[in-house]
Amino acid sequence: MVEKLKKGDLCEYQIHDEKGRIIVILEEEGEVAKLTQLQQLPHVLSADMVFSYSEDELEQERSKLEKVEDIPEWMNDPNATFKDIKYGGDLKGRF
Repeated sequence: MVEKLKKGDLCEYQIHDEKGRIIVILEEEGEVAKLTQLQQLPHVLSADMVFSYSEDELEQERSKLEKVEDIPEWMNDPNATFKDIKYGGDLKGRF
């Protein structure tokens, strides 16, 4: 199966493990149709799409982030940890 995926043009093979799990990338238009084809291959028990995005959507989101003015300084600090997050909300009475 791995060799078939590596040589085929349905997907881009990435990695597999000893349990038979295989990670591939589906690119370009028709990713849902390609996923359906993967699901129907012999010996495939399941195939699921984990992440999906388009370049256009990515650029739209990047442009939104560039317009944000009040980003806390710690978010640009490569040494920041979860302890640097200051929560200012209120959960009382919401649950």
